[in-house]
Amino acid sequence: MAEAVIHSFFDQPTHTVTYLVMDPASKQAAVVDPVLDYDHASGKSTFASVEEVLAKAAAEGCSIAYVLETHVHADHLSAAPYIKLKTGAKVVIGERIREVQTIFRPVFNAQDVSGTGAEFDVLVADGETFSIGGLTCEVIATPGHTPACVSYKIGDAVFVGDTLFMPDFGTARADFPGGDARELYRSIRKLLALPAETRLFMCHDYLPKDGRKDFAWETTVAAERTQNVHVHDGVSEDEFTLMRSTRDKSLSAPALLLPSIQVNMRAGKLPPPDSNGVTYIRVPVKLTG
Repeated sequence: MAEAVIHSFFDQPTHTVTYLVMDPASKQAAVVDPVLDYDHASGKSTFASVEEVLAKAAAEGCSIAYVLETHVHADHLSAAPYIKLKTGAKVVIGERIREVQTIFRPVFNAQDVSGTGAEFDVLVADGETFSIGGLTCEVIATPGHTPACVSYKIGDAVFVGDTLFMPDFGTARADFPGGDARELYRSIRKLLALPAETRLFMCHDYLPKDGRKDFAWETTVAAERTQNVHVHDGVSEDEFTLMRSTRDKSLSAPALLLPSIQVNMRAGKLPPPDSNGVTYIRVPVKLTG
């Protein structure tokens, strides 16, 4: 069986990595976690980042069959609908998207959101497999950051979403609605039980304050088990949960949290326009004191 050919595209404004994963024999491909260029201050968006991915696919002569979302992102808007429009690709996400929609639909009074995940083309469950040409993609449920988080294992490569970061940066936060630090720990241990040489591809990278100067997004199970600053071998579930919960209390909300959730729980589609034909992102306001 041929190995997947993997091309990465780093979006520095959101610190997000998008992947083009291709079967070299059949030339069928999938895109993992595509980014829409969105300026929150002006409300303007462009497709420059995703066009780069599509251009690479065209240069490689491959057809994109799937967009694989690892979860409902809270830090960037998905460009999945644009890829679907251009290629006919099916948009895939974990089946627990239903829970995420149920949590956030009332927050934004998003009455158009189904609560069933119907906005997506394919909902996948833990252990399920499907084909990308001659490649087999296995779904690994990795909840904790969000309920619907999944990782995608293709050969010796696993696309882990926000479950893990590079060893010197640690792990994802677990304080969003539906998140759970204990569940995150168990998901991480599931990934770290894979063979030591398994390659892990991050969804994000952030440079540690006193560390390396270059962004990176590929590591291994072995490196995470020995070097991850939050969850290396020997860290217990209780220790991790206390650390994660304490750390999360000090973190501010992601800059694109509100637009990202509203768009991404709709499979990357914008909320329906108002009667004037304009689409708006809602900001729930709570007055205190």
